[in-house]
Amino acid sequence: MTGRLPLDGIRVLDLTQILAGPFCTMVLGDLGADVIKVERPDGGDGSRHWGPPFRGTESAYYLQVNRSKRSLALDLKHPDAAPVLERLAASADVVIENFLLGATVRYGLDYRSVQAINPSVVYCSIRGYPHDHPDAGLPGYDFVMQGVGGIMSMQGEPGGEPMKVAVAISDIVAGLFAGNAILAALVERERTGRGRELEVSLLDAQVAWLANRAGDWLIGGLPPQRLGNAHPSIVPYETFHAEDGYINLAIGNDQQFARFCVAAGRRDLAEHPDYATNRLRVEHRDGLIPALAETIAQQPVEHWVGVLAQANVPGGPVLSLPEVFDGPAAHMVETVSHPTAGDLRLVRSPIGLDGHRPDARRPPPLLGEHSAEVLGELGYSPEEVSRLLAGPCATG
Repeated sequence: MTGRLPLDGIRVLDLTQILAGPFCTMVLGDLGADVIKVERPDGGDGSRHWGPPFRGTESAYYLQVNRSKRSLALDLKHPDAAPVLERLAASADVVIENFLLGATVRYGLDYRSVQAINPSVVYCSIRGYPHDHPDAGLPGYDFVMQGVGGIMSMQGEPGGEPMKVAVAISDIVAGLFAGNAILAALVERERTGRGRELEVSLLDAQVAWLANRAGDWLIGGLPPQRLGNAHPSIVPYETFHAEDGYINLAIGNDQQFARFCVAAGRRDLAEHPDYATNRLRVEHRDGLIPALAETIAQQPVEHWVGVLAQANVPGGPVLSLPEVFDGPAAHMVETVSHPTAGDLRLVRSPIGLDGHRPDARRPPPLLGEHSAEVLGELGYSPEEVSRLLAGPCATG
């Protein structure tokens, strides 16, 4: 995509690592922001080493969530780091951090310190727990949050053990919430000239996206049970075993149910009084689901894809990732050239801008790859840059 992006001219000082913060800043970078990723010289972002798989010198984990950024290696504990941090903070429109509670004060990077030199800054903290939570001082990891945030209690097969979502969903959603909050604060700043102090915790984000399942308990008084891939309040809405694979059936209303049953050769189910409405189908799922399962198991996936299309009913096959990226989501892959990984296939931005998705403006950076460049932009002379590259910005 060519032309001006929505966040052109916005500088983001990214003091985060692992997933929630980097995912957030990657989205901002995709939209045009200049994201300066500050990393420890001795290894950088911890996710650089989370593998296998690796490509070149980096993990696939790191490579997938750090495009469109520049990397500045900086030892925050080094005595010469403080002036660099001050210049960085003063030049930033957005500061985002995910240190343990209280750590930013030691580095002069807490909100009060940054606001004192940059009153219009939008400052966002991503934490495991909210700052006023009893566990605020503890580190937060997605797996922990999926447990304490309720989603695992309803994931898994009936009678089976709790299951996590395979993607680190607490991190991803926290990053998206943080991005929304940052964008809203930037819009407000255009009107008022004032910044904001923002906070998103993994725990709060995890609970917030429970959505209707939270309502089952808060509104309906029904504690959710583990139902595997079945839906608690819509039937049939689950995975069925076909002759050679799996098919998801997502019946959304009574008309779709009747059309599917007729197209599947089960008019008897469409006309059965116990299955006439969704409420009745939920009440009588123990009779309906085995009958459908027996029918679906007799034909291959391709047959049922045709039946769904014929009946105009939502559903589809359960695909592996190779099948996903060679099929319905092939357009979501872009190739970037990386210094050590070579040509690198990445999942691209899903955001459409004037009919086009933004391209990765930079490959995921090597540790400290842009240190000299960023220091020069901050006003350091070539001699000062050389000294800093041998001191707090030195990589191993």
